[in-house]
Amino acid sequence: MRLRYFKILLALVLLSGLLPVSAQADGMASVKVFYEQTQSIRADFHQVVTDKQGRKVQDVTGKMQLKRPNQFRWDYYKPYEQQIISDGNQVWLYDVDLAQVTVRALGDALGTSPAALLAGGKAIEDTFRLANAYRKDDMDWVSATPKAKESGFDKILLGFKNNKIHALSLIDSFGHHTNIQFSEVEINPKLDEKGFLFKPPKGVDVVGE
Repeated sequence: MRLRYFKILLALVLLSGLLPVSAQADGMASVKVFYEQTQSIRADFHQVVTDKQGRKVQDVTGKMQLKRPNQFRWDYYKPYEQQIISDGNQVWLYDVDLAQVTVRALGDALGTSPAALLAGGKAIEDTFRLANAYRKDDMDWVSATPKAKESGFDKILLGFKNNKIHALSLIDSFGHHTNIQFSEVEINPKLDEKGFLFKPPKGVDVVGE
């Protein structure tokens, strides 16, 4: 299923050309600002997934909205229309092409996923070990290692520029490499609560709770 590549809603980067940690800006300072001063985000995104042989298996664009605590919405526009929406209690995964909706309790869907990283609060270090990684592409990268052994992810990286999240890079337990680039990033926009509510359209199959 295409949605598993996101894991609702999220690369191992080549080391050549990276600045040493001692010469980089402090990405952890951006993390602090991100979790303490960012209550909502709106951005466009471009998501590319490759398998462990480096073959592209997904290339999609869309728009992301996030409001703490734990409300988020990912709208995939091309080439497959999908939605991943959390109202803070449940997460809905709607595949328009398949006419199918999967619903899960928020805690089960988040856990130590990348969605927990972005939509979670200041207690994020309870589930992830955060550390400066390197500076590349004019971004300060921070590694986030899940503390749970069975998280489904081997590596997660967050890229910050001017204290804004601009990229998310992941390696899952199947060796898939997900690279998400954010653009037109708005910090603390006023978001309509209705955007985080989901009502299954008539005629679609609903799977889950």
